Amino acid sequence: MGCRVWYHSAMTENHAHLWPGVPLALGSAILFGASAPLSKLLIGSIDPWLLAGILYLGAGLGLAIVHWGRPFLGLPNVEAPLQKADMPWLAAVVVFGGMIGPLFLMPGLSQTSASSGSLLLNLEGLATMGIAWLVFRENVDRRLLLGAAAILTGAVLLSWNGEALWLDRGGLFIAAACLAWGIDNNLTRKLSSADPVQTAMIKGLVAGTTNLVLAVLLGASFPSASLIGAGALVGFLGVGVSLVMFMLGLRHLGTARTGAYFSLAPFIGAILALILFREPVTIQLIAAGLLMAVGLWLHLAERHDHEHLHEALEHDHSHVHDQHHQHVHDGPVNEPHSHWHRHEPMRHKHPHYPDLHHRHSHG
Repeated sequence: MGCRVWYHSAMTENHAHLWPGVPLALGSAILFGASAPLSKLLIGSIDPWLLAGILYLGAGLGLAIVHWGRPFLGLPNVEAPLQKADMPWLAAVVVFGGMIGPLFLMPGLSQTSASSGSLLLNLEGLATMGIAWLVFRENVDRRLLLGAAAILTGAVLLSWNGEALWLDRGGLFIAAACLAWGIDNNLTRKLSSADPVQTAMIKGLVAGTTNLVLAVLLGASFPSASLIGAGALVGFLGVGVSLVMFMLGLRHLGTARTGAYFSLAPFIGAILALILFREPVTIQLIAAGLLMAVGLWLHLAERHDHEHLHEALEHDHSHVHDQHHQHVHDGPVNEPHSHWHRHEPMRHKHPHYPDLHHRHSHG
């Protein structure tokens, strides 16, 4: 019979509050941003709506291989599985992010100019942060707002080609799509404690199937197997893996900050486009890069530090035995691991973000 022990591994040492949330959010932005110019290489040979289906299905199927293949590779799954109580949130995420968003986007892009469409797509970041701040009462201070404003201004400048922005019928559709994705990003936070691979897999399979069926019904024809494979690979990395990293970022940073870092994706895509399409380096690109760099610095320099109270809480998620997880096990355990556990009330002070354990109110 194993003795009752308390484990503190090397992983329990205090890390900077930027780790690992910021690298995860930036990694998500890099992968998603890279998918835009790579998709542009395919868009001339594949119907746009069909490509959306291939991208999402590539994400879902790729993550399904990862999810179901872990036992065969000897890789332990340290994440908490989705629970029955998560199903309404998962359904809402799939509907808003995987179905309503693309359904509004496609007619919107077809009924408005390319310049207006590119500019309006930046509304997703604004919607994500606005909903997190105003609806879910996530803490947002002046530095965060200034940084987010700089990043979003850079994204708008990057996508503006000098033409006036007309909010026509197509523009309204795109704005509605961005609102749906903003809702999706905030609802996804409700699932951030569960296995992100499982969640993103389900979302990719449902959204991919929906878009694929709609494309076929509208007369789209399938391209060659090599093009389908290329699109699926872009979807796996740029949509699937990116979404997994985004969800992990939500777990550590909260929605507003993860959304702000994710808004760097257009700049990543523009840099890759310089390489792929030999596009010129413009004053517009440099100015956008400087604005985004200022916004990134403001976020990285943020230090939210005050005495706060942790209420009693019971939940299940992947964790190590750090200062927020001071419970015992019967016998040795590997870290990280997941199980249902209880947090006793605790008051302390340290730098933190509105992560799973710091979603408290501020006076």
